[in-house]
Amino acid sequence: MLLNFILLDAAAAGATGNTGAAGWQSFIMIIVLIGIFYFFMVRPQSKKQKEIRKFREGLSVNDKVITAGGIYGKIKDIKEKSIILEISDNVKIRIDKNSVYPSADDAQADAAAEKK
Repeated sequence: MLLNFILLDAAAAGATGNTGAAGWQSFIMIIVLIGIFYFFMVRPQSKKQKEIRKFREGLSVNDKVITAGGIYGKIKDIKEKSIILEISDNVKIRIDKNSVYPSADDAQADAAAEKK
C-alpha cells in the first residue's frame, strides 16, 4: 500500500514537472523505513539467535533445560547432534541439540545475576 502511494506520488510529481524535492523525499523516506525495520526487527532477532547458539554450545551434563516441545529435564549425555535427557527417574529420551532451551529457573537466575 505504501509502495503504491510512493509510486503514485512520484508519477504525480513527474506530471506537474516538480521532480526535484518530491523524488528525494520519497527516497529518504524509504531509507528511513528500512533503517527502522532493521533496528526494531532484524537486529534483536539475530541477537537472540546468537544468545541461544552460545547457550547450546555451552551445554554440559546435569544442566536443567527445556525442549521446544515443553519437556523439562536434566542432561545426562551430550553427543555431537543429540542429547540424552532424563525427564524422570530412569526415564531418558534422546532429542536433537537444536531443540533445547534454557529452563525457566536458569533464565531467571541469569537475569538476576545480570542485574547485580
